[in-house]
Amino acid sequence: MRFASRTFVLLAVGLVAARAVADAPKAYAGAACSGWADAYFVNEVWAKVGAMTCLECHKAGGDAEDSEFVLRDPNLFRGDARDEAVRYNHGQFVKVSLAKENGKSLALLKATGAIKHGGKQALKPDSAGQRVLAEFVRRLENPNHAAATASTAAEKNLPPFFDGVVMMDDARLLRRVTLSLGGRLPTDAEAAAVAKDGGKALRGILDKLMTEDAFFDRLREAFNDVFLTTGVEGGEANILSYDHFGKSRLWYQKHDLTAAGDAKAQQQARYKLSADYRAALHGEPMKLVEHIVRNERPFTEIITADYVMMSPYTARGYGVFDEVKGRFKNPDDPFEYIPVRLKALVGRDKNQNQDSATGFYPHAGILSTFQYLARYPTTETNRNRLRSRMYYQHFLGVDVLDLAARVQDAAAVQAKFANPTMQASECVVCHKTLDPVSSLFQDYWRFAELGVYGKRKGGWFTDMFQAGFEGTDMPADQRWRALQWLGEQTVKDPRFAVAMVEHGYYVLTGRRVLLPPKDIDDPLYAARRRAYAEQRKQTEAIAHRFAENKFNFKGVLKDWIASDFYRADGLATAKLNPARQAELDDVGVVRMLAPEQVERKIKAVFGQPWGRLSGQTAMLYGGIDSQEVTERASDPSGAMGAIQRIMANDVALKNTAMDFSRQPGDRLLFPDVETGDVPGASPDADARIRKTIVRLHARVLGRNDAAESAEVKRTYDLFAAVIKDAEASKKPVGKEEIYSGRQKLLRPVPDPKYAVRAWRAVVTYMLRRPEFLYE
Repeated sequence: MRFASRTFVLLAVGLVAARAVADAPKAYAGAACSGWADAYFVNEVWAKVGAMTCLECHKAGGDAEDSEFVLRDPNLFRGDARDEAVRYNHGQFVKVSLAKENGKSLALLKATGAIKHGGKQALKPDSAGQRVLAEFVRRLENPNHAAATASTAAEKNLPPFFDGVVMMDDARLLRRVTLSLGGRLPTDAEAAAVAKDGGKALRGILDKLMTEDAFFDRLREAFNDVFLTTGVEGGEANILSYDHFGKSRLWYQKHDLTAAGDAKAQQQARYKLSADYRAALHGEPMKLVEHIVRNERPFTEIITADYVMMSPYTARGYGVFDEVKGRFKNPDDPFEYIPVRLKALVGRDKNQNQDSATGFYPHAGILSTFQYLARYPTTETNRNRLRSRMYYQHFLGVDVLDLAARVQDAAAVQAKFANPTMQASECVVCHKTLDPVSSLFQDYWRFAELGVYGKRKGGWFTDMFQAGFEGTDMPADQRWRALQWLGEQTVKDPRFAVAMVEHGYYVLTGRRVLLPPKDIDDPLYAARRRAYAEQRKQTEAIAHRFAENKFNFKGVLKDWIASDFYRADGLATAKLNPARQAELDDVGVVRMLAPEQVERKIKAVFGQPWGRLSGQTAMLYGGIDSQEVTERASDPSGAMGAIQRIMANDVALKNTAMDFSRQPGDRLLFPDVETGDVPGASPDADARIRKTIVRLHARVLGRNDAAESAEVKRTYDLFAAVIKDAEASKKPVGKEEIYSGRQKLLRPVPDPKYAVRAWRAVVTYMLRRPEFLYE
C-alpha cells in the first residue's frame, strides 16, 4: 500500500518568508536572512537534501545525534513550533555551510565525503543534491546574484494552484457525496435545500447522512482497505487461542439446534451458525471504527480504546456471554456489537496467565485486537518487525522502508559488524525507529505466527533496540500494558492526526494522498513537489482542525468535502504545458469505482443492485480479498472492460422493460413516455423523448443537460438510430423484449415500435459512460 515517508518538510512555496526573516537566530543574520533564501531553503535545500539525506541520522535519536549538526523534523510539531523547527534547521544549514575548511564550505566537504563524515558520502559530486547545496552556499555568500532574483520571480509568477480547474457545482457535489457515503441519490428535499442555500445547506445534510447505516457500511469497508483485518486466514482457531479460549471458542459445535428441524436442517443451521460466528469475529475491528465515529467519540480511541467490540456470537467465543447478554437488544443477533472489557487472559497453566495490574486485558484499540495481531504475525527472525512497520504505516503514515536506502552489500556489512542492526549506520537508521516498537509487542509471542499472548521462552531478544517509541524508553512498570503505552504516545504525535486525515481522504476518494517526489533529477520535480505541497497544506490544515475538534472524524470528512481537492471535476482545457499537467495530474475524476460502489450506485439509480459483482467477479473487477490481493485496481484491464460491458447490457435489459411494466407514477426511469413515443410520431412525442433523455442524464450520469444540448442530441440520435435499424432489418425483429428481459415484469410490455428496445440501448450506453463508472 502507498504511504508517505514523513521525513519531508510539508510546506508550500515561501511558507517561512517574511516572519522567518524577522525571527531567524541572530547568529545567522545577514545573507542567511533574506526571503528568497528561505524559499530556496524550503523547496530545494531541505526538500532535496536535508529531509531526504540528512535528517534520519542528524536528529535526536538518530545515529548522528551527538554531532554538532542536529536537525528537527518539522512533522513532529504543530503551528508556530513547526515554523520554529524550519527556522532552526535553516540556521543549522547556514552555520555548517558558511563554516570553512581550507577555504571551502564545510557542508559541501562533509556531504561529498571530501573530509571525514560518519555517514560516509551523502551526496555524489555533481549530483543534483550536491548542486542544490552548492547553490545554497553561493547564495549565502552572494545574495544578490542573478540566479536568486530569477528564481524568486519565477516562484511569484506561478498561477494559483487550481487555476483552470473546473469545480463541481453544489448540486453535483451533493450527488457525489450521497452516492459515495450513503449509497443513494439525493432526496428531493436535499436537492431543494442545496439549490436554495448552496454549501450552507450541504453541511447540515452531511450531519444527517453520517448517521445512516449505509454510511457506516462504507466507513467499515474503506477502513478495512487500510487495516485489512477481515483478511485473517481461517476463523476462530486463528483468532482465539486454544490456550486461553479452548473451552469457549468452538461453542457453536455444541449449540442446541433441535428447533431447526430434522438432522439435515440442523446441519445446515450449524453451517450458518459457524459462518456467522466467523464473520462476526472478523468484523470486530471495523466495528470499533464504526462505534467511535457513530458515537462521535475521539478518534484517538482507534489506538487507545480500553475495550473491544463483541457480538452475542463472539461473546460466546470469548466465554463471557453470560456476563454481557443482558446488554444486547437481541442476544441471538450475530452482528449486534457492544463494547466490552476483557479480563486478563488466563491460560491452561500459570505460565500463560497475562500480567495485569488492573485485572483486565490491556486493550489498545485496534492495535491489541487478536484479529490485528493475527493479520500481521511474526516469526523468530522477524521479531515483530512486520507489526512495527504496519503500526507506523497505519497510525503515523510513515513507511519505515523509506527511511533509508537499501544496503548495497549486505554480506560485507554482516562480515564487518557483529550486530549490524545496532552498529551499521545504514541499518541503524531504520532499526533504531523500528525495533523499539517491535519490542513493545514482545508479550504477544506464544505461537508467534498467530500472535497469541505469551512471553518468549528465554526472554526477549537482547541484540536489538529495546522497547520504546521515538527515542523514549518505555518505563519498566509499563511492561504489562506496553501497547496501551504506545497508543498514548502515538496520539500525542502530530503525525497521528495527519495520518487519520489521510485515511479520510481515502474514504472519500479511494485514492492515497500524494507522495513527496524523490527523483530530484526529474525535470518535472518542481511541479510534482508543488502538487504534493498544495495537497499537504490542505491535509495539515484539516489535521489541525481535527485535533482542535477533539478528534471528531466526521469533521475530517466534512472538511475534505468542502475542499477544492474534492470538488475538482477536471480541467478547463487539455492544452497544458508539461509542468502544469504534472501539477494537476491527480486532480479531478481519475478513479474507477470499486465493485461494491458500482453495485450500490446501480441500486441507487435502478432500485435494485446488479448482484453479480461479488466473489471472483469482484476480484476480476479490481476488488480485494484483504489477504493476497490488498490493493484495489484504479484503471481497467481487459477483463474489467468486459465486465463493464456485461454489466451495462444486463442491467439495462433487466430494468428497462421492468420500468415500463410499472404504472407511470411509479416509474424511476420513464414516467413521461410510453412505448408509442418514437421520433417523428408527433411534436409532443419528440418533446417527451427529449425530456426523458434529460431525466436519464441526470439520474444515471449526474449531468444537468438542456433539452437542446449537444449531449442530449447525441443520445436522441442513438435512440432514433436503434429504432430505424430495427425497422429496416431484413430479418424479423421481435415486437417484445427478449425472453430474459421479460422476467418478473409486473405486466406485459409490447414493443410494436421498438421503443423499449431503443431505450434499453440508451441505458446501456449511459452505463458505459465514464460519468457512471468513475469517480
